[in-house]
Amino acid sequence: MNTIIGLKELRGNTEHYINAVNKGRSFTVVRRSRPIFKITPVDEWGDEGKWNSVIDFRKIKKNGVLATEVLKTLRKIRDEA
Repeated sequence: MNTIIGLKELRGNTEHYINAVNKGRSFTVVRRSRPIFKITPVDEWGDEGKWNSVIDFRKIKKNGVLATEVLKTLRKIRDEA
């Protein structure tokens, strides 16, 4: 379901629309009666199926791995090559 809403309405009620999108609703946002963008739900990873998962860092550590740790390890591997 796609509903038309005004930009001012979206700004004034952002949380309401976030909750609605989380429930599967879509919105076309207009400014001065012209469509400017759409808000639609995304898949779990937010990539709309365009990316492949290589690794889920939550499997290594419960809360994930810091990017600095990943970069440090990648640099070490690069320097050893």
